[in-house]
Amino acid sequence: MVSIEMLPTAAGDTALVAELTDLVNRVYEVAEEGLWCDGASRTTTSELAGLITAGHVAVARDADRRIVGAACIRQLADGIGEFGMLVCAPERRGTGIGRALVDFAERHCVERGARTVQLELLVPRNWAHPVKEFLRGWYLRLGYVLERKGGLEESYPHLVPLLATPCDFLIFHKLMR
Repeated sequence: MVSIEMLPTAAGDTALVAELTDLVNRVYEVAEEGLWCDGASRTTTSELAGLITAGHVAVARDADRRIVGAACIRQLADGIGEFGMLVCAPERRGTGIGRALVDFAERHCVERGARTVQLELLVPRNWAHPVKEFLRGWYLRLGYVLERKGGLEESYPHLVPLLATPCDFLIFHKLMR
C-alpha cells in the first residue's frame, strides 16, 4: 500500500531533495541507457528543488513513509495538464506504484481544470530501446494516444549536446472525462 501526495512547496529539506534526485537519476540511468553521453544525469538537486518549490512534485510513500516513487505534475496552457519524470524505486517495480502515480497525476490535473493530460517519451530515432518500447505500450494501454513526434531540439535544445544518439520526443495525450 502506498500513499501519494504533492510535496509542500518548502524545498528546504536538503536530504529529501537529495534522496529524490538520487532516485530519479538511478531510475533514468537504466531507463535511458544508451541515450545520453557518459556522465549526463536526468536531473540535479537545484532543478528538483525548484520543481518542489513550484509545487510540481508528487511522491509515493510506503507504509514506513519511505519514498518509493515520484512524478512531476504541472498545468500547461489551454486545459492541458502534464506529468513527467515518473519513477518507481527499482526494487518496487511491478507493484502498481507507477500506475498509482499516473492515476494521481491525472486526478490532480483534472482537479485543476485540465481536460487533457500530456506526457512526453524520449525515444532513440534509429533503434528500439527495450524500456522505451515497454513504456510506449504501457501508456497506450492506459489510454494515451500519440499526438505528435518532435525533435528534442524543439523543446529542450540545451540537452541535445548531451545525447549519445539522435532522439525524438513522442508526445502523448489522453482526453479526460
